[in-house]
Amino acid sequence: MRAWINGQLLTDPKAPAVPVTDHGLTVGDAVFEAVKVVGGEPFALQRHLDRLERSAEGLGLVGFDLADVRRGVAAVLEGDPLPLGRLRITVTGGNAPLGSGRGNDPLTVIVVASPMEPAPETTAVITVPWPRNERGALAGLKTTSYGENVVALARAQAAGASEAVFANLAGHLCEGTGTNVFYVVDGQVRTPTLASGCLAGVTRALLIEWFGATEVDEPIEVAAGADEVFLVSTTRDVQGVHRWDDRELAAPGPVTRAAAQAWRDNEASLIGFDR
Repeated sequence: MRAWINGQLLTDPKAPAVPVTDHGLTVGDAVFEAVKVVGGEPFALQRHLDRLERSAEGLGLVGFDLADVRRGVAAVLEGDPLPLGRLRITVTGGNAPLGSGRGNDPLTVIVVASPMEPAPETTAVITVPWPRNERGALAGLKTTSYGENVVALARAQAAGASEAVFANLAGHLCEGTGTNVFYVVDGQVRTPTLASGCLAGVTRALLIEWFGATEVDEPIEVAAGADEVFLVSTTRDVQGVHRWDDRELAAPGPVTRAAAQAWRDNEASLIGFDR
């Protein structure tokens, strides 16, 4: 693992590096991106940086330089190329008084690189009873306020699954803790609209572009009973679902396999620092 913070590459990535009063630590006032690394180079970096900027603006974090973030990315990837890995880019509110109010110190910008293993071809998911709030202030933003996801994912893991799936307040399918959900009904590939409150996933957008899908908001029960279901994310690419709650599915199904092939056919076009 290699880590860069505010312009400095750390010699020990596990050493203390931010003050105990950093607003990202005390109240979760921070945004982040997870970027896949392939052959030592980032995948879809510009798309992730664009979303980082949108999330920061939505949270009210202003004043960081994307060129500086790029220097951090280069620093953590230099010298020890990762065959497969991920970058974690985090921007916090910086040092601040205890409590919700922000201080006047500069933002904290962190970039970390670490290896990762390829995701299994298929996985199991569960539905959790806690809804996403599609009308909330943080809806659609990639913030570090992940407490709900921690609780939901722990329940999924206790049930032998690797992902938990949320409905929103309307009872419509929304997203997983770290994934967008696609499903197949009568041969049609569907996924929730962004109005559902789901994250505007980079992998989601690219798969719609490369493979196609109908964006629709409908009850989560429709997706749970679909012919095929698959998850997409930075760390999973396209991953079939072989069990949703107690329902077994044949996975990966033919549409899921075709979506995964479309991903493999196009992925190389976005690998590199200028992509």
